[in-house]
Amino acid sequence: MTRDDFIGANRALIMEGERLQANPSLSSLQVWLQRSDDLLATAWGSMDRYHLAWLMVGKPKGIVRGRAMTPDEEAAYVREVAEQKTAALRMSLDAVERQGMPFVGESGGVGSGSSPGQDRAPDRSGLPTDPALAERLAEARRRADEHLDHDAPRAPRPEKMQR
Repeated sequence: MTRDDFIGANRALIMEGERLQANPSLSSLQVWLQRSDDLLATAWGSMDRYHLAWLMVGKPKGIVRGRAMTPDEEAAYVREVAEQKTAALRMSLDAVERQGMPFVGESGGVGSGSSPGQDRAPDRSGLPTDPALAERLAEARRRADEHLDHDAPRAPRPEKMQR
């Protein structure tokens, strides 16, 4: 998937999420969730239960258990889940479009959404690197080397504690 393809698909899913919040439909939500899960899995890899729980996607505050939801409860559920997943899609779009992050499923190099001079770590997909990034990394490593002794004991230990 190219960067431009991802950005376009992500924007379309965000618009659909906003439409679901305005006009909730449980069946449309289920299809939209599957499409958005597929897009995010293609870009970032599959999300396990831990990731989804961290994002709070699909975990509405006032969940109904043991009975069918009323139409109002169903609409509230759809709105809440769509809002949560749309927020996750917006974060993903921001990471790729504004921050220029490379993603797992990327092919075809950097799309038009990238900013020149933006830091990028070298990777196997051929993304260009910022020449200053290597020097900043070397400087950070030099500074870290100055602190290698920080885990060494600072004072002699009394004999009673040497057991």
